[in-house]
Amino acid sequence: MREEHAFGLRPETGRWGFILVGIAMNLCLGAVYAYSIFKPAVEKVYGVNAFRGNLPFMTFLFSFAVTMFFGGRIMERIGPRWLALGGGLIVGLGWILSSFATSIWMLVLTYGAIAGAGVGLVYGCPVAMGARWFPDHKGLAVGLMLAGFGGSALVTGRIANLLIGDHKTLSVEQLAVSLPHTFLCFGVAFAALLALLALPFRLPAPGWRPRGWEPPAAAGTADGDLDGAAMLKTRTFWGLFLCYTIGCLAGLMAIGISKPVGSDVIKIASGTASSLVGVFALFNAAGRPLFGWLTDRLSPKIAAVINLSIILALSLAMLFARESTTALYVAAFAGFWLCLGGWLAIAPAATAAFFGMTHYSRNYGTVFFAYGLGAIFGGIISGHAQDWFGSYTYAFVPTAALAAVGIALALMFLDRPTAGISNGAS
Repeated sequence: MREEHAFGLRPETGRWGFILVGIAMNLCLGAVYAYSIFKPAVEKVYGVNAFRGNLPFMTFLFSFAVTMFFGGRIMERIGPRWLALGGGLIVGLGWILSSFATSIWMLVLTYGAIAGAGVGLVYGCPVAMGARWFPDHKGLAVGLMLAGFGGSALVTGRIANLLIGDHKTLSVEQLAVSLPHTFLCFGVAFAALLALLALPFRLPAPGWRPRGWEPPAAAGTADGDLDGAAMLKTRTFWGLFLCYTIGCLAGLMAIGISKPVGSDVIKIASGTASSLVGVFALFNAAGRPLFGWLTDRLSPKIAAVINLSIILALSLAMLFARESTTALYVAAFAGFWLCLGGWLAIAPAATAAFFGMTHYSRNYGTVFFAYGLGAIFGGIISGHAQDWFGSYTYAFVPTAALAAVGIALALMFLDRPTAGISNGAS
C-alpha cells in the first residue's frame, strides 16, 4: 500500500489539518444560529409579525434536516470533496439571493430553503472525513469539528450586528439597505470560504490506520443491528425521536429569539443582547462534549433525563423574566443553548447504542428529522406567544410541559430494543 499523506505531512501529523478545516467550515455553516440578530430587522423591513419573522429560520433548519438525509447517499457516490464544494456554493448562493428578497416569502425561499439545503449537503462531509482519518479518536475529531457549528454565532453574530446596526434606532429605509448588504457580504464570503475549504478534502485509502494503532476487537456481531425499517417498528425509536424533537424545539426556539428577548423583554441594550448571543454560542459548543461524556459515562437515558430536566427548570424560571432580570435571562438562555448542543451529542450516540453501527448513517439521517420538526414547532410557539400574548415569555409554558413529557418518555422508552426486534411495538 502506498504511503498516505495529509497536507504534505505524515498522516499522523497532517490529519490534524482536516480538523482545522472542519472547524472553519462549520463556523460558516452554523451562521444560522445568529438568526436572532437578523430577526428584528427582518420583521421591520418586511413589515411582518413575530411568527412570520421566524419562517426563514424555521425553513432553513427543516431544509437542513431533510437534505442531510440525502447528503450521505450522495457522498457515497461522489465523495466529500465534490459534495462539500457543490453544497458550499449553494449555501453562498442562498445568502446572496437573500440580498435581493423583496418579501418575507422570497426570503423563506432563498435563505430558508436554498441556503438550508446547502448546509444539509455539506454538514456530513467533514464529519465523515474526520471519522475516517481518526479511527483512534473518532469522538474527539467529530466533536471538535461540530463545536465550530455550535460556536459559530460568537463570530458571525458579532459581524452581523456590526453590519445591520441597531434595529431600534435605525429607520426602515436604513435597515432596508443594511440588511440586504449583510446577506450579500455573508453570501460572497461563505461561497468563497467553503469552496476553498473543500479543496483539500480527501479520504484515506481503504484499510488505512494510524501507525501502531489496532482497532479494538468487536464486542459482538452485527446480528442485533437494525436497519431503518426495523428501527421504525421499535418504541425505542419513537421515544428517542420525540425526546429529540422536544429538546430541539426548546433549544432552537431559544436560539431564534435570544436577541429579541434580551432587548424587548429584559430591556438591555441591543448591542449587549447581540454580544450575549455570542456568549450563548460558547455554551452550545460546550454542550456537545459535555453531554457526549455523560452519555458515555452514564447512558443515553440518564443523559436525556438530565438534559430535559434542565430545560424544564429553565422554562419555569423564564416565566418570571421581567425587565432588568438580566442574570435570569443570561443563565436560562445559556442553559437552553447548552442543552441543544447536548442533544446533538446524545441523539447520534443513542442511535449507535440502540440500533448498531451497520446502518448507522441512514438510521441517524432518519432520527435527525426530529431536529427539523423541533425548529418548526419552536418557531410556531415563540411567534404566536409574541403575537397573541405580547411577550415571548409565554412560549416557555409549552416548553416546560413538553420537557416534563419528554422526561417520562425517556424513562419509559430509551432502552436498547430487546432481541433486536420491536420492543413491544406491532
